[in-house]
Amino acid sequence: MGEGIAVTANSAKLERTMATRDIYETGFDEDVRTESSANQCPECDGRVTTNVVETVCEDCGLVIDEQRIDHGPEWRAYDADERERTGAPLTADRHDRGLSTEIGHGTDAHGNELSGQKRRRLARMRREQTRGRWRSKAERNLAHGLGEVRRLASALELSDSVRDQACQLFRSAQNEDLLRGRSIEAIAAASIYGACRCNSLSRLVDDVSEMARVAESRVTNAYKTLNEELGLPAEPVSPSMFVPRLASDLECPDEIQKRARTLAEQAEECGVTTGVHPAGFAAACLYKAGREEGRWLTQSEAADVANASTTTIRNHRDTLQQLDDEHRVGTKSDTEKRAASAKSRD
Repeated sequence: MGEGIAVTANSAKLERTMATRDIYETGFDEDVRTESSANQCPECDGRVTTNVVETVCEDCGLVIDEQRIDHGPEWRAYDADERERTGAPLTADRHDRGLSTEIGHGTDAHGNELSGQKRRRLARMRREQTRGRWRSKAERNLAHGLGEVRRLASALELSDSVRDQACQLFRSAQNEDLLRGRSIEAIAAASIYGACRCNSLSRLVDDVSEMARVAESRVTNAYKTLNEELGLPAEPVSPSMFVPRLASDLECPDEIQKRARTLAEQAEECGVTTGVHPAGFAAACLYKAGREEGRWLTQSEAADVANASTTTIRNHRDTLQQLDDEHRVGTKSDTEKRAASAKSRD
């Protein structure tokens, strides 16, 4: 009787072991090449192997099937609500790359009202999530700095690509330990200004510091640190970059804008724009072009949009007038020389 019970128990244990092995030991690695015994090559009846990418014949090299598994995102937008199986893509303007979790307040996923007990439980979950959201103080500073970068980019109406570059620049500054002894707001503003400089955008330190919560001197010092430590590929600011922006603010016609840009480019070629205020020089170009076209643009209007003084506008106007006179004299002499040479040939 006891032997019969032992045999029955052993057989039951063997059946459980076989059932477990049959269920859980049937997987395979998709990256491992396996032989397909069911199918043969339709061309040479050779041996066919399959991996994660394609099914190919090892004898003749014929590709029978490829891209059997789609490794791309599983986008779904078939219904009217444009729902998707996946979430938003990774972004550089969030400290966690956009992989955060949000806990609702009063309704569930279907919009139904929650009971009081569930609302209290969700409130406790939100409180614990807020407490455990930052793994370190550095991550908390990163979240605060990226939020300041997003705010400045929105206030200055910058594109998403420039905003992401500024966020990446702030990350690099934190990785290089450049935030020590400096305010997060100053580094964030300097990152915005550095991204604008690298993309040749007409933004001054005055424009960025006006929207920031720190003084202009601190933004300038922070940008110098970023430029020296990170080696930003920023090009020198030229007055011609500010001509379209100031012309839009002054509502100048296209003729005046083209003439002002020509004056600015001629001045840059002569090297007289080195060390000058680029926006002030661009405003002086617009002022002179407007006077030539018969539009009485005042010096105070040009100085206000460029954040410069009227003295700066007058000094740059005199420089442009001198360059224009020299250019006319040189053109006249060249014309006389060509006429004299043509006359001598006759």
